[in-house]
Amino acid sequence: MKEVLGYIDDNNDKFLGELVEFLKFPSVSTRERNKKDVLDCANWLKDNIISSGFETVEVIETSGHPIVYAEWLGAGADAPTVLIYGHYDVQPEDPINLWKSPPFEPTVRDGKLYGRGTADDKGQVFAHVKGAESHFKKNGKLPVNVKLLIEGEEESGSTALMEFLPKNADKLKCDTILISDTSWFADEIPSIVYSLRGIAVIEMTLTGPNRDLHSGQYGGAVPNPANELCKLIAKLHDEDGKVTIKDFYTNVVELGAEETKALESLPFNEKDYTEELGLNGLTGEKGYSTVLRASSRPTLDINGMFSGYTDEGHKSIIPSSATAKISMRLVPDQTWQEITDKAISHIKSLVPDFMHVEIHGHHGGNPVIAAIDSPGVKAASIALETAFGFKSVNMREGGSIPIVEMFQAELKAPAVLMGLGLDGDNIHSPNEKFNLSHYFGGIKASALFLEEFAKVSK
Repeated sequence: MKEVLGYIDDNNDKFLGELVEFLKFPSVSTRERNKKDVLDCANWLKDNIISSGFETVEVIETSGHPIVYAEWLGAGADAPTVLIYGHYDVQPEDPINLWKSPPFEPTVRDGKLYGRGTADDKGQVFAHVKGAESHFKKNGKLPVNVKLLIEGEEESGSTALMEFLPKNADKLKCDTILISDTSWFADEIPSIVYSLRGIAVIEMTLTGPNRDLHSGQYGGAVPNPANELCKLIAKLHDEDGKVTIKDFYTNVVELGAEETKALESLPFNEKDYTEELGLNGLTGEKGYSTVLRASSRPTLDINGMFSGYTDEGHKSIIPSSATAKISMRLVPDQTWQEITDKAISHIKSLVPDFMHVEIHGHHGGNPVIAAIDSPGVKAASIALETAFGFKSVNMREGGSIPIVEMFQAELKAPAVLMGLGLDGDNIHSPNEKFNLSHYFGGIKASALFLEEFAKVSK
């Protein structure tokens, strides 16, 4: 193993250069205009995986964006198999004016690599490709059988992968699913996530007059969709921060005292948290700490609103329509389909008779609980501590990876969420970044995981 870790140290510049090339593709899965960029990115990744040492590599066409799949089964039928999952698609870069450097021209500043996709998820999943490469180059083989599955539409709901997975369960058969698409609790606190929140996404548009109207000629007489949308949204939470959708909390499983104590004992500093975000205070559901609100309680948030004139200057109108995009984060035992239906029904009941509403659900995913006593978690704990020099902790995370629940159900294998990022990496925001120490350390952690999983699986 010493030779493998030495290879990683000797090839940091090479690994960084390759990641920069990977990040240059604007592989935004939610936009039709980036369809070719997503495909080009998949083909580049295929070529890189081949050069890393995998012989069986393919770009698999789907009903949506392609899946990059690779496998090496040279450890033999009696050896354990690790399925490594990640995604090469990225979030839109908007608002572009807030980036300090172009989002698809990766830039190193102060030991961090800035660019869209650095931490979510190209940097994290690429660490696994390079970890495997390091074994191939020094040993000519891997300690275990490895399958790579890197999809192109995690940021748009993993619809194609959800179609692909049940039909290809034998192809993807494994003993554990290793995923790096989560964050550490804090710097110097490597973290293994054992629970992810689910997500349900909806969009609604209120329409009033059949065209934009002069606010002087019609103001005070004609209903304003933007005004009405604001009133409606204000009714979606009560004074205690609870979501008002009927039966929203019916299936929510409350944490036990022991787990609550463990989560709240993690070294969280609310003052530092608030200052880092440039806030004067925090809000949320009454009766719960910030740690619990952000990781283990369901939420409803407005992700975007638009209506009327939003360009420079002023235009005195009553807009014809107003739109809001909403996401709800879910916890066990909520299901995204049920919550989507409840939200749509509740919102329709709040719309005044003089407004027309169009409302529909987008993608979703259910909450996930992963075993914390599996061989994979044991291997990940050892790998993280060896690679970074800090003991890992187990935690819940507030984000969502829609496919994880389906992986566990279809493949009958436990997931291991061995994240490499930080909450402050600005994922989904301008100036996304990834610490280079986490990238290079992550390559080591991945290489070590394969070694340790071979040991703990005997």
